[in-house]
Amino acid sequence: MKAVRFHEYGAPDVLRYEDVDQPVPGAGQVRIRVAATSFNSVDGNIRGGFMRGPIPVELPHTPGLDVAGTVDALGAGVAGVEVGADVIGFLPMDGDGAAAEYVLAPADVLTPAPKSVPLADAAALPVVALTAWQALFDHGKLRSGQRVLINGAGGAVGGYAVQLAKGAGAHVIATASPRSGDAVKSAGADEVVDHTTTGVTAAVTEPVDVVLNLAPVEPAELAALVTLVRPGGVVVNTTVWMPAPADEERGVRGIDLFVRSDAGQLAKLVALIDDGELRVDVAERVPLSELPALHARAAENAVHGKVVVRVSA
Repeated sequence: MKAVRFHEYGAPDVLRYEDVDQPVPGAGQVRIRVAATSFNSVDGNIRGGFMRGPIPVELPHTPGLDVAGTVDALGAGVAGVEVGADVIGFLPMDGDGAAAEYVLAPADVLTPAPKSVPLADAAALPVVALTAWQALFDHGKLRSGQRVLINGAGGAVGGYAVQLAKGAGAHVIATASPRSGDAVKSAGADEVVDHTTTGVTAAVTEPVDVVLNLAPVEPAELAALVTLVRPGGVVVNTTVWMPAPADEERGVRGIDLFVRSDAGQLAKLVALIDDGELRVDVAERVPLSELPALHARAAENAVHGKVVVRVSA
């Protein structure tokens, strides 16, 4: 079968599109015929060797944390999953990913794919949508009637975060660039702040209950976000190389988010999609053979929005 792998850490040119043996599922695993995976920024960090501490991988390694595909074979002891079922999932970060024609997955990370979008496009969902869900609800405890600031809402996580927060009945303030401002507004933001012309601390004039920071801001700008939060609120930060700020005197918590695979939460997201309450946005679709070039573009900050990597028709 064909796969994209890297045999050493390094720049995007370490990625190879090559022939590899088809994997055989072990106990508790299923084999998936991959329709698509997607590109996440952490894929580039793993390939570059920057995540060797928290995410140790065995070389050669196949990237691709998101998977959408069809169950092809079952390992021993697997129940509740059938051959021929269309599934999606967030694969273990330290195992081989879905940038291949076939991939193995623990059966318990999978959930049935949405029926209202093409199977390949569903690969745009797991990692980024789970990040948004866990930030807002697991850590932010967001409730109807609250105010939330989503800083850096123009990316893939931000698009889901705006939709989910609005769907939960929150008042949503989002920062975005002119390029993504219209998309953020259409996702449901009540207020959109152009961060290229207006400082967020100046634009937010009333306290918020939750701040979700998705932007790689300067340390001083990240620290300033805590001043926008009302007593007892929370700052949830996804740029984990900088700790989330807190204010103990006012009871404002700071939480650094490390997204985790959760099939139950993913099933809730799928239900929202099939009910028409959550939109899957795909900015670009590329074939598997172009994944090395996609990594190269991402390294130059030339990738905008969610890119699906199609493996099979």
